[in-house]
Amino acid sequence: MYKKLLSVILASVITAVSYSYVYAEDELNINAKSSILMEASTGKVLYESNADEALPPASVTKIMTLLLIYDNVASGKIKWTDTVTVSEYAASMGGSQIFLEPNETQTVETLTKSIAIASANDAAVAMAEYIGGSEGGFVAMMNERAKGLDMKNTVFKNACGLDTDGHLTSARDIALMSRELINKYPDVKKYTTTWQDSITHSTKRGESEFGLTNTNKLIKQYSYATGLKTGSTGKALYCLSGTATKDGMDLIGVVMAAPDPKVRFSEMIRLLDYGFANYEVKHGEEDGTKKGEVIVYKGEKDSVSAVIKGQVSILAKKGSATDLEGKTELSEAVNAPIKKGDKLGRLVYYSDGKEVGSCDLVAAEDVEKAGLIHNIGSILTDWLCA
Repeated sequence: MYKKLLSVILASVITAVSYSYVYAEDELNINAKSSILMEASTGKVLYESNADEALPPASVTKIMTLLLIYDNVASGKIKWTDTVTVSEYAASMGGSQIFLEPNETQTVETLTKSIAIASANDAAVAMAEYIGGSEGGFVAMMNERAKGLDMKNTVFKNACGLDTDGHLTSARDIALMSRELINKYPDVKKYTTTWQDSITHSTKRGESEFGLTNTNKLIKQYSYATGLKTGSTGKALYCLSGTATKDGMDLIGVVMAAPDPKVRFSEMIRLLDYGFANYEVKHGEEDGTKKGEVIVYKGEKDSVSAVIKGQVSILAKKGSATDLEGKTELSEAVNAPIKKGDKLGRLVYYSDGKEVGSCDLVAAEDVEKAGLIHNIGSILTDWLCA
C-alpha cells in the first residue's frame, strides 16, 4: 500500500514539474531593465516593458553584423568560400574571441560560424573590415541598415558590441533586426542552434583545432529555441535576443540589462511561454496559389494566371473565433506585354467583417505582345467562327 501511495505522489510531482506555469501579461514583470516579445511573421508586439530606452547591447550587436554578412552573400558581393586575412586590429579584440592571429586566413563561412556560435569579437571585426574596408566603413553600413528597419533608438559605434560611449540600441530595435535576420535568412539557424563545433587555426606554427561552444544556453534549456544572440559587458549587464518556434509560430524575445546570466535565460523562457500559451498565427493561402485568370489583350496568349504573392499571417488570441475569409479582387483585362510578377489585383482577408490583411495577386508568367502573324491568325479565327 505504501509503495502504491509513494508511486502516486511521485507521479504527481513529475506531472507538476513537466508543465511550466503560464503567466498572464500583468503577471510577467520581467526582471530586466527593458524587454519585449514580438511575433516574427506579423511583427506584432505581444508584450513590452520600457522597450524604447536606448541601452548598451553588448554582443547582441552582432545580430546586425550577421545581417550585413548575409546581405552581402545574398547580393553576390562576397561568397562563403572567400578567404579573409585577419588584421592586427581585428586580432587585438578582447572579450569573447577565437584567438585569431594577425595575417591568419579564414573563410567567410568559418568567421560567420564563429560569430554566431561563440560570439567572437575578433571574427566580427575581421568580417567588418572585409565587407566595409574598415570597421568604421562597416559601422556606417550598420547604421544605414538600422535606419531602413526603422530602428529609431539605435546608434552603432562598432561591429562587435564592446562597451563604447554612444553605442546604444533598444529592445524594440533589437527585435526588429532579429526579425529581419530570421525571416530573410532562416539558414542562420544552422549556426544559432548549434551547441558545439570547431574550427581550425592555420598559422606559421602549424594547424590547431579550436572548440566553439554556443554562448546561448537557451538552446539547451528550452526545447523550442532557435537562437539567437547573447551579450554581456560591464555597462550592458546581461542581454539576450531569444528566438523560438512552436506550432508554426515564431517568437522573438529580448531582455536587456538583466541582473545576472541565469536571470536573462529564465526570464526569456517566461516571455516565450507566455506568447505560446496565449497566441497563435493563422495563415492565409500559400504563396504561389492560383486565384484566377485575367484576359490579355494583344498578347501572344489570351490570358494569364494570377497567383498569390506572399502569404498573409494573422495573429490571434488562442480560443478566439478568428476565421479568415478571402475575397479576390482581379482586373478584368490587361494589355500585353505582361511581365512575371506584375500586379493584377489583390486578395483581401476578412475576419468578422473587418479587413485584417491583404496580399498582391501577380502574373505567374511573361506574356509578350503579339506579333503580326499572331494577330492575322486571330483575325482569321474570329472571321471563320463568326
